[in-house]
Amino acid sequence: MSGSSAALQPPADAGKPIRHPDAPAPGELLGAHYEHCFGCGPGQPHGLHLEARAGEGVSLTAEFTVRPAHQGAPGLAHGGVLAAALDETLGSLNWLLRTIAVTGRLETDFVRPVPVGATLFLAAEVTAVAGRKIYSTATGRVGGPDGPVAVRADALFIEVKVDHFIDHGRREEIQAAMNDPDQIRRTRAFEVNP
Repeated sequence: MSGSSAALQPPADAGKPIRHPDAPAPGELLGAHYEHCFGCGPGQPHGLHLEARAGEGVSLTAEFTVRPAHQGAPGLAHGGVLAAALDETLGSLNWLLRTIAVTGRLETDFVRPVPVGATLFLAAEVTAVAGRKIYSTATGRVGGPDGPVAVRADALFIEVKVDHFIDHGRREEIQAAMNDPDQIRRTRAFEVNP
């Protein structure tokens, strides 16, 4: 992305991201990290229902179809919804690192309108890691994975401990997620978002 702020430029000593050995295999569907997540959860009737698949290295692809509930202007996706799709896609990368992280900064370029009914094809990758900071980038295209660019973003995620969610989330939802007998779902519930 051109024009990213200095905060999104990895330091000279940043390391190359390393895919966790237990990360989903390339092509594998990641699934929702939390049932009620606006970005990927099937429990959100007006959510994005974004589906992400692991790619090679620390990359992934994702798709979501713009529905009438996602409109900003008549017949066009709301810019905030497109930013949410980018944020969800970029946040999903952290599952490939097996790192709990939250969005620290997200810079988005809106290149062209995305009409209702269109599918947004997203591609994202982690570009660098420096201590607790994870640098990543994403592009969203319309008309297919090789279609014209509609949106793009650069992001900085910050690694946190699960206590971040316990200390700041609503008690009922936190307890329900922590009581889930499925260890993977329990872990993934606390994977992304500030």
